[in-house]
Amino acid sequence: MRLVNIGFGNMVAVSRMIAAVSPDSAPIKRIIGDARERGMLIDATYGRRTRAVVVMDSGHIILSALQPETVSGRISGRPERDETEEELEEDGE
Repeated sequence: MRLVNIGFGNMVAVSRMIAAVSPDSAPIKRIIGDARERGMLIDATYGRRTRAVVVMDSGHIILSALQPETVSGRISGRPERDETEEELEEDGE
């Protein structure tokens, strides 16, 4: 089982991921609300702004403070150029 870091040491099984999407659209906001009501929401943002919503095949929805592109890059093994956890901490978000 391969795991990917979705920020702050939180790991997710790559084989169970369906999508990593931006939280800005109304349909994604509805998905988040529905998951919260069902008790299937996992907030891994550590109080930071949600920048990616990870949809799992189990129906769980995971909130991450990393951009979807960063999560994708970590899955594919590309070197990170945009953000790091240290930059997130400096932002104070």
